Amino acid sequence: MAESGTASDWKPDGETMCPYRLVLEHVTSRWGVLVLIRLLERPHRFSELRRAISEVRPVSEKMLTQTLQTLERDGMVHRDAKPVIPPRVDYSLTEIGREAAEQVQGLALWTQKRMDDVARARRAYDEARV
Repeated sequence: MAESGTASDWKPDGETMCPYRLVLEHVTSRWGVLVLIRLLERPHRFSELRRAISEVRPVSEKMLTQTLQTLERDGMVHRDAKPVIPPRVDYSLTEIGREAAEQVQGLALWTQKRMDDVARARRAYDEARV
């Protein structure tokens, strides 16, 4: 977006669009959404985050690690590794991570609220195609 940050200032064009699109892909990916929403509640250790996300959809250790690294690189997640035995690593949201997570959670709640309307629209669409 332009510096003023209004929707009308946002003009997607080729190369300039790529950084925005890439961040949107990270934040709205299958695992990115679940990580952000779960970390919005409180910081988690890796294993408890994996268990919490797996209640919704099973996630491999590799995928969760990649997602956390990507979100950390984007400045959304903070990784706090404590030099203790056994090693302890906590993950939490940064300020922009919290902001993104709130937006993602809002979209998720809206989707949940409007799912009946979406299902009706899908049925009408499918019936019109038969």
